[in-house]
Amino acid sequence: MATSGEGFRMADFLGALTGSVRPSAARPLVVHAGELETLPAGQIHNPTTLSIAGKLPTATFELFRQTIPPGESSDMQRHYHETVHFVIAGRGHSDIEDETEAWASGDFIYTPPWTWHRHYNDSAGEPVEFLTIENSRLLAALGIARRQSAGLCTVDEARARFPQERA
Repeated sequence: MATSGEGFRMADFLGALTGSVRPSAARPLVVHAGELETLPAGQIHNPTTLSIAGKLPTATFELFRQTIPPGESSDMQRHYHETVHFVIAGRGHSDIEDETEAWASGDFIYTPPWTWHRHYNDSAGEPVEFLTIENSRLLAALGIARRQSAGLCTVDEARARFPQERA
């Protein structure tokens, strides 16, 4: 089966994935809150905490519970995959390229592919909790996953740091 180019068929590709991720004891239908796997701080590059529901038998997307401490933010980053954050609790705002949008509990935040973005907790006393859904597994399976972090900076500073790769 071709994974790209001439001869590639999405139906064949997706059909091959579904057989490889059947639910089992190692890949259960339910991952309980206490079973989330917290990613090491060195992999995140910002003050947030990311816990992945990595044992779910998903083939094309990943699910995370993300916590932003009071008054903190995520890093400025961009990636090829799409992301949706559901705000479980808290309030804040996001810089997504040249747009700044406010959000609160119950809202959904969409991050388009390859756009500089950063999420901020506007509360001085309460954390922000997100359910983060991204199609990164699909892009990784296709061999086209990519992510860049510019650290704790502005969109303009990120663009200056990576000038050859404008969004």
